Amino acid sequence: MTTKTRTANLVIVAFAITGIVATYRVGAVAAWQDKAAKAGAELTVWSGVYTEEQSKRGERVYADSCTSCHAAELAGGQVVPALVGDDFLNKWTGAMVGDLFEQIRMTMPQDAPGSLTADQYADVLAYILNKNKFPAGQKELKADSEAIKAIRIESKKPGK
Repeated sequence: MTTKTRTANLVIVAFAITGIVATYRVGAVAAWQDKAAKAGAELTVWSGVYTEEQSKRGERVYADSCTSCHAAELAGGQVVPALVGDDFLNKWTGAMVGDLFEQIRMTMPQDAPGSLTADQYADVLAYILNKNKFPAGQKELKADSEAIKAIRIESKKPGK
């Protein structure tokens, strides 16, 4: 076996191991979230409860349905509450993500409450979590899941 062949084989093995480890890690995180939710362990918004892709979908829905009142920066206005920052976090810290989801679903958009699908509301909520600098994870936030009711909103990362 030549040195080039040996090096190529080592590179292939290294990529394969990296892929296996990454796949295991993604599966382990999702399994941990499921196990924690089923066991009644408390998840927080710091647990990576939505995905980047979901947040991107939420950004598009937000642009179509929410920007006219809450502004492109989610800053709100004189009578419209902000969806990011201290005021938002002070209001919602300690509450459950499911409560925020229901509030949004039942009252927004203001001119047509309940007009989005449950998945679209969950996507918008993922976008709001993203804009508040909560980390994305490997599993989407599901509107129809009991798990959404078990995720606590915390303004500060646990242990900090």
